[in-house]
Amino acid sequence: MDISAGMPPDEVGRGGEGITPELARGLFRAGSRVVVLGDAILDVWLSGRCDRLCREAPAPVVDVRQRSYAPGGAANTAVNLAALGARVSMVTAVGDDATGRRLCAELRNRGVGTDHVAVSGGRATVSKRRIVAGDQLLLRFDDGDTGDGDDVEAARLVETLRAALADADALVVCDYANGALGPRVAEALRGLRSELPLLVLDAHDPGRWRALRPDLVTPNAAEAAELLGTDLPDGGDARVEFLDRHRDRLAEATGAAAVAVTLDRDGAVLLTGSQPVHRTWARPAPENYTSGAGDTFVAAATVALAGGLPITTAVELAQAAADIVVHRPGTAVCTAAELEQRFGTYSSAALDHDHLAGVVAEHRAAGRRVVFTNGCFDVLHRGHVAYLNEAKRLGDVLIVAVNADESVRRIKGPDRPVNTVRDRAAVLAALSCVDHVTVFTEDTPVELLRGLRPDIYVKGGDYTPEMLTEAPVVRSYGGQVRVLGYVPDHSTSAVIERIRAGAGTGEPA
Repeated sequence: MDISAGMPPDEVGRGGEGITPELARGLFRAGSRVVVLGDAILDVWLSGRCDRLCREAPAPVVDVRQRSYAPGGAANTAVNLAALGARVSMVTAVGDDATGRRLCAELRNRGVGTDHVAVSGGRATVSKRRIVAGDQLLLRFDDGDTGDGDDVEAARLVETLRAALADADALVVCDYANGALGPRVAEALRGLRSELPLLVLDAHDPGRWRALRPDLVTPNAAEAAELLGTDLPDGGDARVEFLDRHRDRLAEATGAAAVAVTLDRDGAVLLTGSQPVHRTWARPAPENYTSGAGDTFVAAATVALAGGLPITTAVELAQAAADIVVHRPGTAVCTAAELEQRFGTYSSAALDHDHLAGVVAEHRAAGRRVVFTNGCFDVLHRGHVAYLNEAKRLGDVLIVAVNADESVRRIKGPDRPVNTVRDRAAVLAALSCVDHVTVFTEDTPVELLRGLRPDIYVKGGDYTPEMLTEAPVVRSYGGQVRVLGYVPDHSTSAVIERIRAGAGTGEPA
């Protein structure tokens, strides 16, 4: 599957690279076939109360009131895929023990096929047990065999993988260094590379799989730093700039067509060839609520790519899914219904001007730098997304003002807009880089700028500041005017003409 392919014309007409409830619903009901190969773990959560120390040592005593079990590691990725509507087959090795049987049962209960799980009498299934008092994780202890399997186990894994891959739309390889993916399996995969579908890699050591040349690799900050042989700087903006400067080294080290580095509370950074860097913004959560968020990110991105969405849209959807699970305790899963509901809330996302003025005042009181831009944004395309992403990085808060339908008709002609202002606002609000959306009926947002007084006014395209009627207003109160780069041949008009001509978009993602 070519992950750089543009969206089909019908999807472009519904919002291009934006995410709407209808797009999410169609994606999750497509039922893509996904194979997950990797290290499966049984997560056990022992929860209770702690109100005393034991007599033998100054150690807390937890009265366990509840035991819960969940598939972890590669198995959690599989469960997240199934929850997002994919038809999933798990390929892994487990022991012939109670933990292995429990793990397979939990997978089946969550809609994941286990026909291709290899059961080995010489292996103890890996488990991770956590003891929790209230919302506080006190202790984790790990058990099971993490060494490479023998030749017999490796041969069985490869055999079952070949069977599972029949008619698969995607393969996700999850290598957590827990033993299932030894050198023999890696070598066999390299031999199968030309036969593999979309290949997504989630590995503690992505460099080990460089020769496999995955379509997408998803290292976290620590793994990216290890690949580069240096620590990442502190701060989201500094990390984005650093990773962007070293994108060629990351591509070389991983062999991947695209690299999405997940940065926890700083979101994620997508680096794809020579395309502009794309960042997502996360909703931060406590560290003890982030177990398995990376698995959710990988699963959502895979479902989106397998469904034919552009890679920037895929990572936006992945970030939204991760944001849902990090606000829950335990090994959480994001469902298709939850993501549909999340994007459905954006259908009335536009704030009225009075409400927005109050919100901006709160941001300013908190010392946040407010960035403002405006436009029709009729059919959202890659040029728009890259421009908005860059605008967000100029400050802390990004406000997008959208021309009302009657305003668009006056500016663009009687056959525009293609999408109503309600739909256009909803799609914009679904982008993680956009904080607030509002609608204005005039041809320019001059009056809105006078009222909000943003720190930076941004326009994208082949303008100069002197060409903008808004520039004198912004400068009159001490604001800055910035013009960002123009993306050639990616205007809305060009996209619409290609749709009408029946030629599709032809855009790289």
